[in-house]
Amino acid sequence: MSVDKLQEQVDKLQDEREELEEKCDTLDLCKEDAGCSKCDVFKKIEVIDEKIEKIEEQIEDLMEAEEDDDD
Repeated sequence: MSVDKLQEQVDKLQDEREELEEKCDTLDLCKEDAGCSKCDVFKKIEVIDEKIEKIEEQIEDLMEAEEDDDD
């Protein structure tokens, strides 16, 4: 998979994450102490963060491989 395609996936996930964060800010549960630990929206945000991290690692690996090919 190309770096551009992976970056598109990251961008899409970041947009989804932002939408969830906006929703999270409006929930009554989020105003409680330790509310995030009980919040399904927050759990979805954490999953998205993990996906973004994995894709960014793939991008980094691809870029390193391209640099090695150039040498």
